[in-house]
Amino acid sequence: MESKATLGSIQKAVWAGKLPLHITLAPSESRTFDQTDPYLISCPRISYLPSLLPRLRAFFASSLIDPSSRPHEGWFSFEGVPLKWHYPVGLLYDLYAGADPASKGGAETDLLSTTDEDPLPWRLVVHFSDWPDEELVRLDAEGIVMHDAFINSVKEADFLRNGTAKGIMTLSREDSAGLWESVRDVDLPNFQRISNILLPPQSQPFRNIPVRFFLPLPPDSDSPSLKVVQSPIPPTIQPTPGNSASVMASQSILIEGHLSWRNQYCMVPLCPWGHH
Repeated sequence: MESKATLGSIQKAVWAGKLPLHITLAPSESRTFDQTDPYLISCPRISYLPSLLPRLRAFFASSLIDPSSRPHEGWFSFEGVPLKWHYPVGLLYDLYAGADPASKGGAETDLLSTTDEDPLPWRLVVHFSDWPDEELVRLDAEGIVMHDAFINSVKEADFLRNGTAKGIMTLSREDSAGLWESVRDVDLPNFQRISNILLPPQSQPFRNIPVRFFLPLPPDSDSPSLKVVQSPIPPTIQPTPGNSASVMASQSILIEGHLSWRNQYCMVPLCPWGHH
């Protein structure tokens, strides 16, 4: 097994990952149509797009046709597709613009290559009107919707991992709010402090590892969407002859046949369950 210091550095690297974003105001909402200057930012991969809305609303304020719009009424799209606000930025990029993205019909791409359509910076459009109610749950000014969605996902993950959600349910109000705030603000030390409360002692093995795999489908398929595969996975998986899934898992995410190290040292916010 790798040393704790090494595993801790992996977690730091995960949290330190960033994406360059190129965000423009929807032309239909701009006084200058498509001539509005873009907003450029290096955004943490584990963060959520709505955290950018207050600064984007301020940046585009002078260009907005409707000056009465509010930050929490903002939403994002990529190539005309509304982006789910409860998915981390990194996941959204990987699904829609990364290698083998859903939006490219499954065509093979190389993120390191330079093409006519370079995927970086990731070019998004922000809207402050015409909320897509059929595809996105509306946000609120106080941020309660995002907090509750995140905490609900942690509750379910906690139950799958320990067989009970007692850990998250007994967190103090301060720590419950702090857990979400540490993710929103990309504050790893505070996240580690609170998330360690949810982990069972080393003498108590995990019941399951809460894992979700996102399988993008090309937009020209019969039912274009993001297929989500989720199932309880035991902490130890023994590859068997002819079992390609087990072999693949052992090669990609297992160390000495154990998944529990990943859950402890690479623990990152899970996407809210039940919104697919």
